[in-house]
Amino acid sequence: MSSFSTLSLLPTLLESLDALGFSQQTEIQAQTLPALLEDRSLVGVSETGSGKTLAYVLPMLHKLKNLELRGSSVSETRHPRGLVLVPGRELGEQVSKVFKSMTHKTRVRVRTALGGSKKKVTRQSVSGTFEILVATPGRLSQLVNGGEVNLEDVRTLVFDEADQMLDPSFLPVAKAIIRACPKNVQLVMFSATLPGGLETVVHEVFPNTPLVIRTRGSQRVVPTLQTIHTQISSHLRFETLVETLAQAPDVATMAFVNTRDQLEKLGKYLTSEGISFTSYRGQMDRQERRTNLARFRNGEVSLLLATDLGGRGLDIEGVDRVINVHLPQTLDNYLHRVGRTARAGRKGLVVNLVTQRDHPLIAKLDKRA
Repeated sequence: MSSFSTLSLLPTLLESLDALGFSQQTEIQAQTLPALLEDRSLVGVSETGSGKTLAYVLPMLHKLKNLELRGSSVSETRHPRGLVLVPGRELGEQVSKVFKSMTHKTRVRVRTALGGSKKKVTRQSVSGTFEILVATPGRLSQLVNGGEVNLEDVRTLVFDEADQMLDPSFLPVAKAIIRACPKNVQLVMFSATLPGGLETVVHEVFPNTPLVIRTRGSQRVVPTLQTIHTQISSHLRFETLVETLAQAPDVATMAFVNTRDQLEKLGKYLTSEGISFTSYRGQMDRQERRTNLARFRNGEVSLLLATDLGGRGLDIEGVDRVINVHLPQTLDNYLHRVGRTARAGRKGLVVNLVTQRDHPLIAKLDKRA
């Protein structure tokens, strides 16, 4: 692996990396940072927990700070120069924290405009001069359409979790945001997966053919992840889960199901068994989701029940085990789920409760092992 010191990054960024204990680049960073520092547009596909966020944070900070150092500071209010689009609030908050961890010495201003935040607070956040905006598409569209944010000075536009951002429900908004930016904007997309159908969409939104970088580990689980397949009868699913939890009751565990109904049934069963848990799913009040996530993060409870919403973008330190109570139907969703553990080189365990219905998915996983 290459050292960050080999890159032509600002000394203040190198100092911040050193202070945070980052010395060696991950594979996706080593492959994408040189191109991004040369202002190239690209698509980066790499396994979860591989350091994709830092791969775009560093070149964006380097680029925008250099503009300031050369005498071209941001002078107009509400005109960001760096824009990061994220599919949800929780990921947006995480991305913002990564930016701010790198700006203690570099002094670049980062603001957020995330769905679920109070509109008044968001308007205040974007009312002054700043360099970088981290936003969800819906909230950003409201601000742009209302004349409260102007994208005419955006130099770099990043789509994080691109496979989700280019979903048909997001795509029209994504295209509108691209059109609101300058034609020569550096366009960057990162994702853990890029299904075949989305490759066509990617070429639609890039004005020119983009550089596509895939790590050797993309579309595969990381080598530090141990996987156990437990063959079960579907009517013994919950009982098997309880037995699995009992093997290491205090280990921080995310247990995944496919639907809200499955989550509610599982929750009732665990309550009857006296097992503490919290949950994270769509169609839940955002504040409740945040509270539940905080309880899990701080160790108040060691079990988090989740739908596939919890498999996207959440970076929770110390998740040692993932249990697929109900396996997903697609390989992409599986990779996102198991990516919640064994992050950044750490070890992790995934336990799959496998029924006859799941054999096609397991066969796909075995081919990629």
